[in-house]
Amino acid sequence: MPERSPAELDAEEFRRLGYAVVDWIAAYRAGVADLPVRPSVAPGFVRAQVDGPLPEQPRPLEELLGLLDDVVVPATTHWQSPNFFGYFPANSSLYSVLGDALSSGLGVQGMLWSTSPAATEVEQSLMDSLAGAIGLDPRFTFAGGGGGVIQDSASSAALVALLAALHRSNPGWRADGVDGLERVYVTAETHSSLAKAVRVAGLGERALHVVGPSPGSLAMSPRALAAAIGADVAAGQRPVLVCPTVGTTGTGAVDPVREITAVAQPHGTWVHVDAAWAGVAALCPEHRHLLDGVEHADSFCTDAHKWLATAFDASLLWVRDACALPAALSITPEYLRNAATESGAVVDYRDWQVPLGRRFRALKLLAVIHGYGLEGLRAHIRGHVALAEQLAAWVRDDPGFALAVPPSLALVCLRVITGDGPEADDAASREVLERVNASGAALLTHTVVDGRYVIRVAIGAVTTDASHVEALWERLRKERG
Repeated sequence: MPERSPAELDAEEFRRLGYAVVDWIAAYRAGVADLPVRPSVAPGFVRAQVDGPLPEQPRPLEELLGLLDDVVVPATTHWQSPNFFGYFPANSSLYSVLGDALSSGLGVQGMLWSTSPAATEVEQSLMDSLAGAIGLDPRFTFAGGGGGVIQDSASSAALVALLAALHRSNPGWRADGVDGLERVYVTAETHSSLAKAVRVAGLGERALHVVGPSPGSLAMSPRALAAAIGADVAAGQRPVLVCPTVGTTGTGAVDPVREITAVAQPHGTWVHVDAAWAGVAALCPEHRHLLDGVEHADSFCTDAHKWLATAFDASLLWVRDACALPAALSITPEYLRNAATESGAVVDYRDWQVPLGRRFRALKLLAVIHGYGLEGLRAHIRGHVALAEQLAAWVRDDPGFALAVPPSLALVCLRVITGDGPEADDAASREVLERVNASGAALLTHTVVDGRYVIRVAIGAVTTDASHVEALWERLRKERG
């Protein structure tokens, strides 16, 4: 018998090292609130600490954990800090960490049903159940003729939706490529992933049509969309896809999905709803209105890894036609052929995404749902919305600040008021944000609305509570002076 590889762990040694890793994670999470949210290291700091020859011989785990303590943690932006208010949250509850460990422990490659029936069918069941929990139309479930898949990101979801839309508008594109007649409709607030998807699909920027907002709004104007599509059709262009957003990254604006689908459908235009951040709020009945009109869309995406306590990556994509993604994406070489696939009785998720391989992502989301329960997740979302409402009330009551746009769920956009005009206000807003971030006490990001600099406060970290939001508000007031 050949000897076991010296790098392979036996069960007892794995258990010992595993306990040490869990202890390290637990200690890090317990103390993350006390760390500066943004590191103060200079470019090259980490490389200078880790560059060098790789070890020829095995090294003890303690050395690796020491590297984390001495180099990695001091050079990390702490997304799991309760004082992280930038971008959108990247919730990574410890329940999802455990679920991720279980997925890695199984180590399956779920590209086909036959390569892991459990990975496929758990995901199918979970996506059908979540569709019901957030109030999606039953046609988005496998039982209703559609279905859901867990992508790595909303960016990938947008790309596969665009490829499915291309196939529906011109089935010959798989053989002949794009023909230069395609048009994709977005707004200035639409996430940049849509523009990137257009590039990756080979359409070029000329295919992207930016539709203006309704008067006094940042949301897509259905009237402007109708005019844009009408003009393009008259010019011989083909309207392939329109992307309304539910909760834009910059300001949380919500496009009127129902009116947009009414404009798009007569032209056969695919409607992909990007609700990456805000969509999970529909778990709460009082926020179900966010999905108004989604039942008429072709695809819908929301991220579990933003606001649903699940570690990246876990982006939830549903389509109303279960054949749409495989029709656009399926390629079957001989080495992937198998009896289950040939029977037509199973789903092969490799046909629902760009990569061939895929992890058992459903386990970490299932671990979160088991740990929190749906009611616990609703409380998680409601708590953050309430904190945003409180922050917005403080802003309204302080003459030194103003809301840039109405609050959207757990996102508050504000600016500093100096009394010296817009340019002075913008400069002061930028300075306040930079001072807050430099302090390490919190992390904020910004956007631009109507050419004006705006501070974004995105509330959503797993452990953020009223004390952290109150401390942020006091810091904002202090840095304003």
